[in-house]
Amino acid sequence: MIKLIADSGATSTKWCLLGKGKPKLLYTQGISPYFLDTQQIASILKSELLPKLKKVKIDKLYYYGTGCANLENASSVNKAIQLVFGKIKIEINHDLTAAAKALCGNTKGIACILGTGSGSCYYNGKKIVKSSTGLGFILGDEGSGAFLGKKVLQHYLYNIFDDSLMAKFDAQFLTTKTEILESIYKKQMPNRYLASFSVFLAANRGHFMIENIIEDGFNEFFYQHLIRYKEIEKIPVHFVGAVSHAFKDVLQELCNSYGFKLGKIYKDPMQGLIAFHQE
Repeated sequence: MIKLIADSGATSTKWCLLGKGKPKLLYTQGISPYFLDTQQIASILKSELLPKLKKVKIDKLYYYGTGCANLENASSVNKAIQLVFGKIKIEINHDLTAAAKALCGNTKGIACILGTGSGSCYYNGKKIVKSSTGLGFILGDEGSGAFLGKKVLQHYLYNIFDDSLMAKFDAQFLTTKTEILESIYKKQMPNRYLASFSVFLAANRGHFMIENIIEDGFNEFFYQHLIRYKEIEKIPVHFVGAVSHAFKDVLQELCNSYGFKLGKIYKDPMQGLIAFHQE
């Protein structure tokens, strides 16, 4: 059986072809059904994915994607896949399910996503029992790339950064206040745009203002979400996402402070999903 696995975030989508030799990784842009309709998603699949598959016949597609906890969004993605691949077996799950399966496998754990967005869940080894998925990048997504990037922009636009950081920001991004505000309030994918500024934090570690933004952002995630799981006292808490991977040391320090046992930290869930679906 030829399987195709998709791990789709707002910024990028990683695909893996299983059952035809060694697992083969493919990449397309991110697919967020909150910002893209069925036809737009189908267009991305046709133009960016199909040419890379080279007419391989897919028997089953496992799609894990941001926004797919919403039934309407999941239906939109399902229809887009059918438009492109025809009537194949399709299993649609949201990104938290991908995180849980990849990080926990068949064991109990708290699985967290810290990427462009954020979320968490308690997984009992078979299914997600409870979750805390946040309120999106405007009201929530604490600890995410969008959340941290927003803090970077606030510090820059309010002139909170000291002279050295202001100069480094200007040199790295070559943008203006007008361009920033237009990109956030008038253009598509503002969450992806905000998250792009979180790289400034990784590039300037050691500065007290930078460390404060990182620690405060993650502490918001711990306080608003993780402490709500009573199970966290007995089982490990795992993380997946580029943001969690970039700031592993801060997560370790916070877990120590809260008395949590830190488990795995993956940059993305695909390696765990491959192992899960190969079983």
